[in-house]
Amino acid sequence: MLNIGSNISDIRIDGSLSALRKDLDAFLEFGLTAAEIPVHGVDAIRNGRCDRHRVAELKSILADYPFRYSTHVPNPLNLMDREDPGLHRDVLYASLECSSAIGASVMAYHPGRYLVEEAFGVRGPVIVTPREKQAFLDYEAQVLQKAADAFPNVTIAMENARPYLHHSPYCYAESPSALAEQVERIARPNVRMTLDFGHLHLSAHFYDFDMTTEISRVARHIAHCHVHDNFGRSVYHTEKIQTHQIPFGRGDSHMPVGWGNIPFKELLSTFILDYQGLLICELRGRYFEKTGEAMERLAMILSDAGALVARDMIKVGGVEQHWI
Repeated sequence: MLNIGSNISDIRIDGSLSALRKDLDAFLEFGLTAAEIPVHGVDAIRNGRCDRHRVAELKSILADYPFRYSTHVPNPLNLMDREDPGLHRDVLYASLECSSAIGASVMAYHPGRYLVEEAFGVRGPVIVTPREKQAFLDYEAQVLQKAADAFPNVTIAMENARPYLHHSPYCYAESPSALAEQVERIARPNVRMTLDFGHLHLSAHFYDFDMTTEISRVARHIAHCHVHDNFGRSVYHTEKIQTHQIPFGRGDSHMPVGWGNIPFKELLSTFILDYQGLLICELRGRYFEKTGEAMERLAMILSDAGALVARDMIKVGGVEQHWI
């Protein structure tokens, strides 16, 4: 049976474990069966080291809930960093240590970027030679091979990236097929893919490829899913204000399922009957109160596709729908 969860927003809880508990309480009320914990959002990592005392506190809290857990690494982590690659490697290992300690089976990881988003404002589009690109890919693969061997109980789920106007291609993982090639290069059973539907939708419009075909190519590598909605229009990195973007259907909105125009039923039907991972409704904090709505709509889509959801029942529009 499939477990539907949501992300704990690192911005929303801002390091507060009491705020984390409140959000987990709300997840129970929403009827979720999984939660994605940002290791950075709970202050579990400081300067490249896992704070084991903090992780013990976190583990104690999570044990009070019946959820299945995944984790997410800090967004700035970049195994293609030029300035301090050792520190980024340390943050990866610290994230894995935290994930393992709390019993998270999957850790979502943003693959290496030739140019990180934080540097977009001071540099133009990145130019990487084929030789440089291969060296970056080889280095990332080597680091992840060793990390996967060191933490065999955690699946490192490499996430497909969103494109940006003017700066793309800044990351090879804007192409799910290219990401799948890197997963195959790494060749470890616990290094697989996070399929981010919102990022996929943006890339499909930006690069003009068919989403269903692309999912079919990479389906065997998918171990984790981030499910959120948008309208497929990419933005410049400077466009940050959601209330300015949404009227024009722009940006990586991270809206609840059904608020944008992603054809979820068509895309999920491509692989969902063979899928055994979590489905995380990765919403922006501004949509927290709509988390239950996102879960309900996703559950209905999954049911229509013939998949079973790990719930006894779920209330949709005030009516109890039973999933067996």
